[in-house]
Order: sequence, then C-alpha cells, then structure tokens
Amino acid sequence: MVKAYLRYEPAVSFGVIASIDSNIAYDTSGKHLLAAALEKVGVWHVRQGICTKTLVPSTSSRSGPSLAVTSIASSPSSLVASGYADGSIRIWDGDKGTCETTLNGHKGAITVLRYNKSGSLLASGSKDNDIILWDVVGETGLFRLRGHRDQVTDLVFLESGKKLVSSSKDKFLRVWDLETQYCMQIISGHHSEIWSIDIDPEERYLVTGSADPELRFYLLKHELVDGQRILNENRVEIMNGGDSSTQNKWEVLKLFGEVQRQNKDRVATVRFNKSGNLLACQVAGKTVDIFRVLDENEAKRKAKRRVHRKKEKKSAKGTAESTEIKDAKLLTEEGGALMVTVPDVFKLLQTVRASKKICSISFNPVTPKNSLATLALSLNNNLLEFYSIESNTATKSLSIELQGHRSDVRSVTLCSDNTVLMSTSHNAVKFWNPSTGSCLRTIDSGYGLCGLIVPHNKYALVGTKDGKIEIIEIGSGTCIEVVEAHGGSVRSIAPIPNENGFVTGSADHDVKFWEYQVKQKPGQDTKHLTVSNVRTMKMNDDVLVVVVSPDAKYIAVALLDCTVKVFFVDTLKFFLSLYGHKLPVLCMDISSDGDLIVTGSADKNLKIWGLDFGDCHKSLFAHADSVMAVQFVRNTHYMFSVGKDRLVKYWDADKFELLLTLEGHHADVWCLAISNRGDFVVTGSHDRSIRRWDRTEEPFFIEEEKEKRLEEMFEADLDNAFENRYAPKDELPEEGAVALAGKRTQETLTATDLIIDALDAAEVELKRIAEHEEEKTRGRVTEFQPNPILHGLAASDYVLRAISNVHTNDLEQTLLALPFSDALKLLSYLKDWASNPDKVELVCRVATVLLQTHHNQLVTTPAARPVLTVLKDILYARVKECKDTLGFNLAAMDHLKQLMASRSDALFKDAKTKLQEIRLLQFKRLEARTDTKEEKRKMKKQKKSSDVHAWT
Repeated sequence: MVKAYLRYEPAVSFGVIASIDSNIAYDTSGKHLLAAALEKVGVWHVRQGICTKTLVPSTSSRSGPSLAVTSIASSPSSLVASGYADGSIRIWDGDKGTCETTLNGHKGAITVLRYNKSGSLLASGSKDNDIILWDVVGETGLFRLRGHRDQVTDLVFLESGKKLVSSSKDKFLRVWDLETQYCMQIISGHHSEIWSIDIDPEERYLVTGSADPELRFYLLKHELVDGQRILNENRVEIMNGGDSSTQNKWEVLKLFGEVQRQNKDRVATVRFNKSGNLLACQVAGKTVDIFRVLDENEAKRKAKRRVHRKKEKKSAKGTAESTEIKDAKLLTEEGGALMVTVPDVFKLLQTVRASKKICSISFNPVTPKNSLATLALSLNNNLLEFYSIESNTATKSLSIELQGHRSDVRSVTLCSDNTVLMSTSHNAVKFWNPSTGSCLRTIDSGYGLCGLIVPHNKYALVGTKDGKIEIIEIGSGTCIEVVEAHGGSVRSIAPIPNENGFVTGSADHDVKFWEYQVKQKPGQDTKHLTVSNVRTMKMNDDVLVVVVSPDAKYIAVALLDCTVKVFFVDTLKFFLSLYGHKLPVLCMDISSDGDLIVTGSADKNLKIWGLDFGDCHKSLFAHADSVMAVQFVRNTHYMFSVGKDRLVKYWDADKFELLLTLEGHHADVWCLAISNRGDFVVTGSHDRSIRRWDRTEEPFFIEEEKEKRLEEMFEADLDNAFENRYAPKDELPEEGAVALAGKRTQETLTATDLIIDALDAAEVELKRIAEHEEEKTRGRVTEFQPNPILHGLAASDYVLRAISNVHTNDLEQTLLALPFSDALKLLSYLKDWASNPDKVELVCRVATVLLQTHHNQLVTTPAARPVLTVLKDILYARVKECKDTLGFNLAAMDHLKQLMASRSDALFKDAKTKLQEIRLLQFKRLEARTDTKEEKRKMKKQKKSSDVHAWT
C-alpha cells in the first residue's frame, strides 16, 4: 500500500515591520502609514502604533513562492497600489483590505509607482527599463513607453500639460507627452545615476537627486490660453533673458539652478510635502536634509539683499564705476524683473539624523497645528520612526519597534505546551504567541545564539556570543541573572531529559553540564532560578552543536574538525565518532526512540546515522547552501531541515525521501522549532521574519510530489530556453518607442485556449442547428437536443461568456495569441454582441485589437470583407449612442450641480464633506442652546433672589 503523508502549509508570518526593498507611503487621511513587510503590506495606525490591516495576496491568486513588495503608492481615493519583484502590480481597496485587480506587464521588479492627482491613472517603472501607464478605472494597461537604457528610478505626472517625467540610472530625464505617447524632451547633464525626482504641488519646480554633489532644480513651462508657452510667472526673465520667442516649443523643463549638498552620500529620495513649503532630501545614509521653500515675495527680498551685499562688497573694494553699473543691471532686467536664483528659493532649514541607515521617507499629507510637517522614516533595522518638523528642530514623536527584531532571528524555542515562542537576536529576546503572531514581551539582552525554555515555562535561558548565560523570568519579562559560563561564544544549549539540567557547548572547547533549581538567594525577597556547573568536558576543538539523546544515555558533540563525537552521559566515556562530512556540522538531532541521529553540515548535505553502531544510513544532498538547522518530529522518523537557500524541507528518514519543499522566506533561514505534537513548525530567518507552517488534513503522496517538482523544473527550463535561446533578442528601443502594455503569461495562454474551445464548440452547435433546420424543411420533424457543454446558452452567448471571463488587463495578449482563422470566426460574432449596450466597449476593444493585429491578412482575404463591412456600419452607430448617453448624463449631473449651488450660498461640495459640515453646525447649535439654557436658569435664580430681597 502506498503511504500517505499530511501536508504542511504556510500559516502566519510575523516579526517584520518594514522591509528594506520598498518605500513607505501615507494614505490620504494621514492616519495610516503603508509599509511593506516582505510579501505583505502593513497598514499601521500612526497614533496607536498598531498594524490595523495586512494586505497580502491569497494563496489561490498567487502562483509559486511569495514575492517581496518593492514599491507602494497611495491614490487620492482609498486605493493602494503595490508592485512586486516579479513585475506584477496589485490594486487594493485600503478600506476593505481586499485585492481589486492584478496587473501584469513588466518583466522585472517594480521600482516606482505613481498615481496622478485624480487617481485615474497609474504609472509604473521597472528594472526592465520600461514605463507602463495603467487605466485604474478600466483595470487595463494603456501603453508602454520605451527609451531608457537602464532601470527607471522615479516618475512624476505634470497635470498641467498631461505629461510624465521619468528618471533612470542611465543619467537622463525624459518628458513624455501622454496624449501623443511621444518622448518630447531628453535632459542630460547629470554625471551619475538619477535616483529620485519630485515636483511641488503648484508645479513650479522639479527637483532631481543623484550621486552628484548637488541637487538640480528645473522650471516648468505652462501653456496659456492664447497658446503661448512661458515659464513660471516672474521667473520668465530669469531663464530667458526676456526673449521667450527663441525658446524651443518642445522644451518643457528648463534648468533653474543647483544647490550644493552637505552630505557626500548619494541622494535616495527627494519629496515635497503636500503644501509645497518643505522639501526633504534623503541620502543613502542616516540623514534627511529639510529645505524651506520660500514664496515669491520672500525670494525677491532675499535676492535684493544678496545683490545689495554684492554691490557693497565691490564698492568697498573700490571697483570702477562701470562695474557698479553692470551690477545695477543685474538687479533689474527688462522692465524690473528680479534675478532670483535657486538659493533664494530653497533654504536649508535643518538636518534630521536617524539612529540607523534610512531606507525611505514619507511626508504626512495632513499638516499638524503645532509644527510644519510630520515625516515618517523607515530604517534598515526593521523600524519606523516619526519626526515632528519644526522651524528650528526636529523631534522624534513616535517609534514603532516592538513588533520585530532589529536584526536576524538567530534562534527560536517553543515551551513545553507550545503556547509561548522565544526568539533571540543581536540585542533582544522576544516572547511571542505563536498562534496569533503577537509580541508578548521584549527583553534587552546580549547577542543570543541559542535558547531554552526550562520546564514549567516560567524561566528561559539564553546563550550569548560573549559566553554568558542569561536567566530570564518570562512572567515579569526581566533578566534576573547573567552567568559567566564560557570563555567563548555559547553555540548550543540542550536540555537533559527527565532531569533538572542542561548542557552547553562553546567555542572555548568546553562542554559544560549544568543543574538548575529554584531557590532564594541571600539578600533576595523571592525565589528565583539559579544554575550551577556540575561537570565540564574538555574537547580538542571548537564545539558547534551539542545534543542529548531522549533517554539521556548519550551526548553527541559536533566539532569544528567536521566530526561528531558521541559520549556516554553518566561516565563521559567515548562511544562513537561520526566522520564523513567535508565541512563542519552546524546542526544535528536525535530521534525520539534514540535509533537515528541526523547531522546537517556546511557542505549542504544531511547524513542519517544509526546511533547503535555509528554507521551512515544515507547521505542526502539537501540544500543548495549550508544546512543551518535540522530537527525530528517527536515520535516519528520525519524531520525538517532549513538552510541558507531560503527553503524549509520535510523528509522521511526511513525512506530517505524528500516529502515537501516549503518556500516563503526571502533570505537565509537560521533556525527552526517543532511543536510537541508536530502540528506546526516555526522558522526564523535573516529577513527578520518568523514564520509558522501548519500541518493540514490534506494527504499527499511522494510520487505525486516528485512529478510536480519535475514538471516545475521542466517548465522553468522551457521558459528560460525560449526566452534566452530561441526568442529573438530585444534590440535597444528607439527614442521614445511605444509598445503594448501587457505581457504574455500562463493566464493569457490558458484564456486563449478557452476561447478557441468555445469557438469550436459554437461552430459545431451552429452546424447541428443548420442540419436540423434542413431536416425540418424536408419534413423530418425531430426534436433538437442542445449540446449540454453550452450550458443552455446560444452559440453566440457561449463565446461571449468565454470572452467576458478574460481579465481586462489580459484581453489584449489573449487575442494576440489567437490564430487568424479563429480571429475571423470571432469577428463574425461581434455584430450580434454590439446590440447589447453593456458590451459595446468590449466589442470595440476586441475589434480594434484584431484589426490591428491581422490587418494585412484581413485586407487580402475575400471572406473577411462582408464581416468588416457590417462591423463598419454597426460599430460607429453603437459607439455614438454610448457617447451620446454618457454626454447626456454628464450634462444632467452638471445641471444638478449648478442647481444645488444656486440654492445654497456655499460652494458645491461632495456629500461626505457636506455631511461633516452639517454635523458640526448641529453640534454648535446644540452648544449654543445649552449655553442659553444655562443663562436663562441663572437669570431666573437672580430674579427669584431679588424678589425675596424686595419682599423682606
């Protein structure tokens, strides 16, 4: 009989606050901050400091391993866009926390996402050097812009002229006209990669940041009503010298000037705040420079003072009169326009210094009353900090740090009843609830390499890098004692079963046996756990791992010389030596029955040994990098191993078979812990996350899993072969080339197959109907039996359903894969579908794509002419009807808006704002009423008292 196993699946991931690969962004309300946590997006309530929502793709919608979030953008509405390492983009409803749509178009990781002001368009840049413009409402890609020679680093919309500015590592800025889809200006001048650009809310200045020692500023041209292009207001004369006629009509950005930076590190991000009076320049280090953006009057005054000082200096030196005349000309040019330079507008206000390297910054869109702005920082040590920016200083107002470790998770340990999980890191020990992922306690400690929760679950022991053992009381969350245990780092700590003791192994060549007991020390009020060294065993090399057999008979010690020595626990006499690994053994475990010992090494192998004779049963090539931890499931010969290749693997040690490979971690996996019943596994990683994998009731078989793995390998090889060998290599795109937005995926190919099947089934059904009608005319009346595959639909409706099921973003690529014969069949159905007003848009899209794709063949195919002639007459009429309906509805809405505005004195506002205003007004009236009631009551009291006085 074939043996079945129970499957393990990812359940909970916790411990990551903000990952280093992505930016952070506030939502429009300013109450929540969006921060990427590996494959998730956490929505943090800023005031409360808690994660209220987690945006994570469902396992059904995600194919393959989880991918890290690389970019986040928040729209003016409640929508949130997140870009991933595989080039996909997901649009989320921020209020509900649900994924609205997935957009596929890029081949490389998403580097930047930007919404336009209305939130209807989304621009994405990627490592594949392309920019794609997406229609958020229609959930589809509009077009792809090609021209950059290296990855796109930042994007910005110019709302005034419907343009897009992009920056890249190729040191160029490009200005794209979104209406004509053309690159209208290329700006050079930077000597290194441009990392970030931004534009102020009034669209006066565009700033660029690179590794150059200065920030560059550009002025924008705007189109006026009379069609003339000029630069911003009083700065026209500065840049043009009064001669605007000589300017190039395609020039949108004009260099304004430069500001020297104080820091030598490259610029990582430049951002204006929402009001436009502050500019933040974050470098790839620990500092953020905050610049004050002066208004026109202040800038003019500053320029006047600068020119005046310059004149005074020159006159003091006794310069000639002619020089003074030149300086006077500098002050006024062409009718009194002032020469304003960049330092006159941008003034360094202060520098914010963080404790660690800054990954990303974001301004709060809501300006607080008591300060200029609030700035959020994400640091590379898994931390979020919030600073209140004032005119003189920047004060840290909040820090979100308790929910995660500052560096790698080096060890994880479960208590005996599996209700508490302890994790250690370089400076802290944390206790978690493994079922919910909530952090219960955080205790400052040394660099913890290993840990143990002693029986009764009241105390925990942590072995540190500096050779100490820290005793922690779990209930109070305090470190009650630090014992100087070893002269080198404590690498391993193992309990002695059925005894009040444990063993430690260290880099000082010692294996020490300890006893613990709860007693009251002199000078203390309460009883505490104390440990004492009872025996020491000297080894001839560094001890990496120690483990005691479940019957407490043997102790196995792994040494730096790649061997494992087994001794008797009671006499410490030598029993066995296990040799065979080519590199040191980093982990090992003994099965519950004491029959097997498994060792994992830096040579990427697992070896399974018999503990009776020390013979090697099997050597398994387990991981693509060092095996960091291995552990048996209690009362079984199943085991889990983790490695630096980011994988968790499930094995059968009797059959020497790999059962499952669990993918999910984004960096080296350091440690693992298995519950007593084997119902879940916990792993800790270099990506600072702790993950729980639960055993499900779903059975699986080894052979099926082998087949799946082989299929995945075959598909991966096939994709690589087609992409690299047989597919024509993409040439460098032309300057400002435009291409299709989507990309071919497994989903689009499947959708194409479904459409072809639907067309074939519909054709067969139509033939059957025609034959039945012919038999009717001959007088052979038989009842027609419709095809059950069509689900009772007409042939045309069945094909329409297949087309409608295709995601709007995938429709273009799905139709591109259709053969010409099937495309011709599909065109013949469009006439019937066009009569349905709801499907006019879909029909137009299908017709446009098919006509563009197969134009040459359609023109030369006589059979296509009748179909095209009919479509020409019908489609124009249907589109005009839809356009008229939309126009009529818009005009009606406009009319209603004017009516409502005319009936009230206030300007027309949306319902939400109006409702808030009404509630505020009602509250004020209520306050006024209560005030008048109080006054009346007081007046009555005074009247009564005066009447009494008069009577007396």
